[in-house]
Amino acid sequence: MTFTLHLKSCPPSAIRSLILRKKPNIRNKSSMVAGLRPASVVVLHRSLAPAFEKFCQTNSGPLPLLGRSEPGKWAVPALGAVPDARMDCPQFHKYEFGACTGSVTSLEEYSEQLQDMVTFFLGCSLSLEGALEKAGLSRKEPAGHGHAGAYKTTVPCATIAGFSCPLVVTMRPIPKDKLERLVQATCSMVGEQGQPVHIGDPGLLGIKDLSKPDYGDPVACQPGDVPVFWPSQLTSLEAVSGHKTPLAFASAPGCTVMTDLTGTEAPAKCLTPEGMPEVHHISQDPLHYSIASASAVQKIRELETIIGIDPGNRGIGHLLCKDELLRASLSLSHAHSVLITTGFPTHFNHEPPEETDGPPGAIALAAFLQALGKGVSMVVDQRALSLFKKLVEEAVEQGVLKTQIPILTYQGGSAEVAQAFLCDDRDPKRLRFDHLVAIERTGRAADGNHYNARKMNIKHLVDPIDDLFLVAQKIPGVSSTGVGDGGNELGMGKVKEAVKRHIRNGDVIACDVEADFAVIAGVSNWGGYALACALHILNSCEVHGRYLRKATGPSRAAGEQNWIEALPSINKEEAMLGILVRHEVRSGVSGRVGMEVDGLPFHDTHAQMIQKLLDVTTGCK
Repeated sequence: MTFTLHLKSCPPSAIRSLILRKKPNIRNKSSMVAGLRPASVVVLHRSLAPAFEKFCQTNSGPLPLLGRSEPGKWAVPALGAVPDARMDCPQFHKYEFGACTGSVTSLEEYSEQLQDMVTFFLGCSLSLEGALEKAGLSRKEPAGHGHAGAYKTTVPCATIAGFSCPLVVTMRPIPKDKLERLVQATCSMVGEQGQPVHIGDPGLLGIKDLSKPDYGDPVACQPGDVPVFWPSQLTSLEAVSGHKTPLAFASAPGCTVMTDLTGTEAPAKCLTPEGMPEVHHISQDPLHYSIASASAVQKIRELETIIGIDPGNRGIGHLLCKDELLRASLSLSHAHSVLITTGFPTHFNHEPPEETDGPPGAIALAAFLQALGKGVSMVVDQRALSLFKKLVEEAVEQGVLKTQIPILTYQGGSAEVAQAFLCDDRDPKRLRFDHLVAIERTGRAADGNHYNARKMNIKHLVDPIDDLFLVAQKIPGVSSTGVGDGGNELGMGKVKEAVKRHIRNGDVIACDVEADFAVIAGVSNWGGYALACALHILNSCEVHGRYLRKATGPSRAAGEQNWIEALPSINKEEAMLGILVRHEVRSGVSGRVGMEVDGLPFHDTHAQMIQKLLDVTTGCK
C-alpha cells in the first residue's frame, strides 16, 4: 500500500501517531494537492552530501533535487514548521555498505548517527496520474493494487565521485492515438520533468519483461497501447546501493512525503506553443517514437519545402511525402553508426563515370554525423574505390571533413553475406550499422537492371549495394533513408508508383528497392545538406536533446559551436565541387566538367540553396 504523508496538513502529534502504527490505513494520494508535490527522501553521511548533490544536479531527470537539510539540523527551512522528515518518514529502506538490510518505520533509534547526516528531497513521478486525467485517459491500476512498477534499465546515469547507477524508469501504457496529448499534458503540468525518456519497445532500454518490474506491480498493456517511460526517483535507491556507504536511508518504493519545495526546475520552458513536444513515429520494428519541440519540427518542415523545388521540371512534386525529412533526421539522431552510399555512374562512356551530384551531399552529412560523435562509414562500388578514397582524403585536407572515414566495398553474393556485412559475427543483435543512407545512388529497377534517366542500362558499372538495403528491412533496429531527385535512386522504391506515373521513363527506370524514409529534393546533394541541417536543429533542441540522453548527464549544448562549424557551407561545398572537378567528375544532365551540378551553375543555384538552408537552421532568416 502506497503511504503518502502530507507534511503541511498534519500536526506533529498526528504524524508521529501514524508513523508508529505498524499497518497505517492511509489512502494513496498520488497527485499534487493544494500546491504540494510528492517527494522521496535520501539520508546520507554529511561527507557524501556535496557529491550526491552534484550527482542529482547532473542527472536531474530521475533525481530532481527539491532541497536538502544542513548537517545536524532537524528541520528543512523551506518546509517551515514541519516536523523533521528524517524522524517522521513512514518507511525507509536501510542500507549498510550497499546492501539493503531491512525496512524501518521510524529512525528514532538512529538519532545519534543522524547528527552527522544530511536529508535530500527528490521530486517524483506520482503526479503523472494527474496528467493522465488531464489528457482524458483513465488511470490503469497496477496488478497488485500497490504502486506502479518501475524498471532498472541498461542506461547509465552520469557518474559523479563514486555515485554510479543505472537509470530506473516507470511505465504507463498509452493508446497510440493519445500519445502526443499525454506528453503535452504532462509537460504543461510539471514542465520538463513531465517529458518521457522513451516511447516504444522496452527492449531499447534493456528491459526484458514488462510483467516483471524490479519495483512495484506491473501495469498491463492492452492492444493498441504503447509503453511510455518516465525517469523514476527510485534511481536514488540504485545510487545509494551502488555507493556502498556504511549507513544510509532512502524512502521505500511507494512511500513519499508531500512538500512545497520546488527546487530549481523551470516548468515554464514547455508551456509556450513553440516549446511543446511533438511525438513522431520513427520505427515499427522495434517500435520507437521520438519527440522534438514544435519549433524544431517547423524548421525541419521548412527545410523540406525548400529542397522540394524542381529546377529540372522532372515532376518530383508528385513524389513528395510530408515529413520524410523529419522522420529520417529523427531516426538518424538516434543512430549510433551510419553507413552512407553514393555514386551514380550515369556517364558510362567517360572515366570516371560518376556525376557531381551525390558525393558532396554524402560528405556533408558524414561531416555532421562525425561532429555528433556517431560512427560513419561509406560503401561504394569497387570500381570507384580509388576515386572515393582520394575524394575523402582531399576533403579532410580542405577542411570539409574533420577526419578520415572508412571507405568500404560490397561485392554481394547472398542475403547471408549482406547480413554478415551489416552485423558483427552475423548476429542481428550485434549491429555494425543501425542506419543506412543512400544519396544519389543508382537503384535497382524491377527487372534487376540499373538505369539512368535516359533508360540506358548501367548495371555493369554497379555493385549490389541494393542488397544491403533489402536485408536491412528484415533486421530489427536497422533503418534506412534514400535521397533522390528522379525516382531511379536507391530507396525510391517507397514512391515507385508515383515515379511510374509522373516521371519520364518512370515505368522503366523506377527503383524497386525501398528505404524506410524517402527524401525527395530538386538535386540530391540538397537532400544531404538538409539532413545535416535537420540534425543540427534537433540536437540544438532542448526537448529532443533531453529525450536522446534519457534525462541523464549534462546537456550537450556545449558542443553547439562544433556543430555549427560542421554544417555545410558555401565555401566547403565549393571546395568539394572543386575536388570533383580536379578528378574530372562530370555534371549530371550536361555531362560537362566544371563547377556545376545537374547542369546548374554552383554560384547561381547551389550556393543560394545552401544559404537558404543555413538561414533556417541558424535562425537568420
